[in-house]
Amino acid sequence: MTSAPTIEPDPRLVRVLDAPVFATVATINPDGTPQQSVVWIGRDGSDLLFVAAADSRKHKNLSRDPRVSVLVNPPEAPYTSAVLKGVATLEPTGGRRLLDRLSFKYHGRGYRDAHPESAADLGELVTVRVTVNKIVSNV
Repeated sequence: MTSAPTIEPDPRLVRVLDAPVFATVATINPDGTPQQSVVWIGRDGSDLLFVAAADSRKHKNLSRDPRVSVLVNPPEAPYTSAVLKGVATLEPTGGRRLLDRLSFKYHGRGYRDAHPESAADLGELVTVRVTVNKIVSNV
């Protein structure tokens, strides 16, 4: 599968992506229907990052078909949104580090401190890196 070159989000969208805004990730189920889930997101340059459990439907879908769409809708501007489409790469290491980094972004403290009830039960986590090749935004 050939993908379009990576594109850079404009500065307004970067500010939204760097804020603790939730994102909706859409992947493709085996039967072709969409699967969506709400995630914390981060950035590494123009790439988007989020965490997936290794046994999740999201991870299974991206392992089979790496096409992904990410929607952000800032709560302070409810009539604006951005859709970032791209190709996901699954990175088997660093999932817990990214989860902690994102927990600091969203809660101001590490995941274990913010979510003690679920921290002990976390299974294997992977980092999902989205190389963005299309952006549609009115942010």
